[in-house]
Amino acid sequence: MEWTFGIVAIILLTLGLIGQAFEMRNIRQTTYSDKEIGSVNIFTNKRNFKWYAILGIGIILWFAAERM
Repeated sequence: MEWTFGIVAIILLTLGLIGQAFEMRNIRQTTYSDKEIGSVNIFTNKRNFKWYAILGIGIILWFAAERM
């Protein structure tokens, strides 16, 4: 059972990190021009929260897999 949790956790963490990177790239490109540096507030954009949820679930499953 713990191997299943571990594999699912790794998949969710990978999916969350890659998805958030692409989402932040899209947010930066739509909000700022090429010469501007993005704001720190880009992390609190509401489009990022779904990726934070996926990362959080992955971390919880990872800890659960370690404890079993």
